[in-house]
Amino acid sequence: MPLTPIPPTEMPPAPRKQPWLVQLGDLLLMELTNWRWSWRMLVITSTITPLLSMVALGLFARNAGQEALGYILTGNVVLALMFGMMEKVQSRFSFMRVMGTLDYFATLPITRFTLILAMVLSFLLLSLPSLIVTIGVGALVLALPLQISPLLIAAVPLCAVPLSGIGALIAANARTPEESNALTLLATFVLLGLGPVIFPASRLPGFVLVLGHFSPATYAASALRQTLLGPVTGELALDLAVLAGVSVLIFWLVGRKMQWRQR
Repeated sequence: MPLTPIPPTEMPPAPRKQPWLVQLGDLLLMELTNWRWSWRMLVITSTITPLLSMVALGLFARNAGQEALGYILTGNVVLALMFGMMEKVQSRFSFMRVMGTLDYFATLPITRFTLILAMVLSFLLLSLPSLIVTIGVGALVLALPLQISPLLIAAVPLCAVPLSGIGALIAANARTPEESNALTLLATFVLLGLGPVIFPASRLPGFVLVLGHFSPATYAASALRQTLLGPVTGELALDLAVLAGVSVLIFWLVGRKMQWRQR
């Protein structure tokens, strides 16, 4: 028996897009809900590596002066952001590609940029306990007086977003989750080694300092040093501007590379 076509007036209406902030809030809650049973382990794994690194480097640099200890503290805060943001965003994005989760999100009236931003914000919230513990314990272990600036509130997100964007960009281009994990680990070591992140500029060769100008980790470490240890100088504005520009560029690249339906 032939099927009777549905008149155009009886077709179901197309999904109506909600305001952008409503989309972002709903997606953020969805992402946070994924970790409601495992967030404690995420916090622990994001904290252990930076703390162990800080203690080990602090023992060797105990007599190196306050400047070297300050670099160790802020460099390991950057490391905490990498394990809490870059690695986790990469892992989540790779999982969504393999499991077909992006196919589901493609059916929703949302934009790709909103989904990526919600993912980054969720891991930023989950990384805050790790950052607080790393800063507090690190300051005690290294005997460093903190001079926290209110600008730290702006510096932390601007430091975290480009690093997590690198994780998303790796996941969007890698062929397999295993390849994505390996590339993220390699990127972590490269970003930490390029420029004055963990070690002062006076102890690094010239070519490393030159290459460090192309690494967002360099500007993130500089911004954190100024807002955590002081003094805040005009260099902070440059650091935050570079981090904001890198964030826009990386997420534009991720948005272009990201395909809703994976083949």
